[in-house]
Amino acid sequence: MSLEIEMEHHRNTLIVRLKGELDHHSAESVKVKMEDAILRGYSDHVILSLKDLTFMDSSGLGVILGRYKLVTGKGGKMVVCDASPSVYRLFEMSGLFKIVTCYANERLALTGLEVVS
Repeated sequence: MSLEIEMEHHRNTLIVRLKGELDHHSAESVKVKMEDAILRGYSDHVILSLKDLTFMDSSGLGVILGRYKLVTGKGGKMVVCDASPSVYRLFEMSGLFKIVTCYANERLALTGLEVVS
């Protein structure tokens, strides 16, 4: 299965929705697209919605960690939301939740970042 990437700007936040499998085949595409959107400068923060992400491996963790460093280096925050149990476990085992907050859904993530509509 391939990966679909949907991006939406909401105020000063970039919402990235991933659908499918984030693995070594799709990691570079996600990296480039997210980096381009972040560096264009319209977003201070990033919400990574994993609601429809069916699989992720260590390549995906690397992509997320790299974009986290990019966003925080610009003074912003990055959070994730809607992680499936298997993806949630991967985040937990990798220790990524020590630096990235996970919310139950996009609405709570926006509220957590204090970006309400």
